[in-house]
Amino acid sequence: MGDIIYTTPIVRCLKKQLPNAEVHFLTKPAFSYLYDNNPYVDKLLLLKPSLKETIEEIKSEHYDYLVDLHRNLRTSIIKLQTRIPSSTYNKQSLLKWLSLKFKKNLVPPVHLVDRYFKAVAPLGIINDNKPIDYFFKQEHNLSTLLPPAFSNGYIAFIIGATHFTKRMPNEKVISICNRLNYPIVLLGGKDVVHNAREIEEKSTASIFNACGTLTLDESVFLVSQASTVIGFDTGLTHIAEAFNKPIVSIWGSTVPELLGVQPYKVDRVLEAGVTLPCRPCSKFGLAKCPKGHFKCMWQIDEKNIINFVTTTVNPASL
Repeated sequence: MGDIIYTTPIVRCLKKQLPNAEVHFLTKPAFSYLYDNNPYVDKLLLLKPSLKETIEEIKSEHYDYLVDLHRNLRTSIIKLQTRIPSSTYNKQSLLKWLSLKFKKNLVPPVHLVDRYFKAVAPLGIINDNKPIDYFFKQEHNLSTLLPPAFSNGYIAFIIGATHFTKRMPNEKVISICNRLNYPIVLLGGKDVVHNAREIEEKSTASIFNACGTLTLDESVFLVSQASTVIGFDTGLTHIAEAFNKPIVSIWGSTVPELLGVQPYKVDRVLEAGVTLPCRPCSKFGLAKCPKGHFKCMWQIDEKNIINFVTTTVNPASL
């Protein structure tokens, strides 16, 4: 989700900077919701069950140019078989692998969005330096999504993440919630329903547990209306950047510099992480800590998070 939401500035600039251009976007069906309502896309193509079908559809469109922002085996085959003039995003896979292996930051500190822009440079496209885009599928109302006690403001705490080593232990989340003197909305998918229930039950804070009960669009809306956002390395946290909210970006086994996915064009950000000889241990997270101690999350200073939230929240809105 994060990789795809960061393509939105590219699509926006293509549409705006190429007069009369028709822009199509190809992605997996599972990620179509990120572009369903995007006004800069003229047509959304979804990967077919077979690559052959996808290639046939691409050929039928008679494209002038293809921009490859993924660079994997599938896109390589598509470019080879369609023979459409193209340019490709440089994934820097070798440097990332070496960075992980030797625990040295060998990847230039360039954000993923700016790396993507290099792939459209041959078309004369330049970065407009605006945030990422997210367009809601429908109108939402806070009164239908949250209890009345939360209508005057809240902190959005995104506790979900695909892999265990990206998530902060429940005990740490509970401790942070207890030290925040603000209403808190827990957000995440069905994979963290049990985590959210434990946090809600054991915390003394004013908490509304929305994990696993909302659509992504509804979750994004709650993020857009929050006073401050706390989140791990996960798609919803990255989408929060579209609304320029103060963000506490918490990193465990992964590091933003390696992937180039530190918050983009956000004025107020706290990147919470610790320096350890074993970190990062992976690019995308793991099912458990390889060392068994999980210090990358346990040793994060809660006080820094509390102070950041306290200084960025508008007391009048809570």
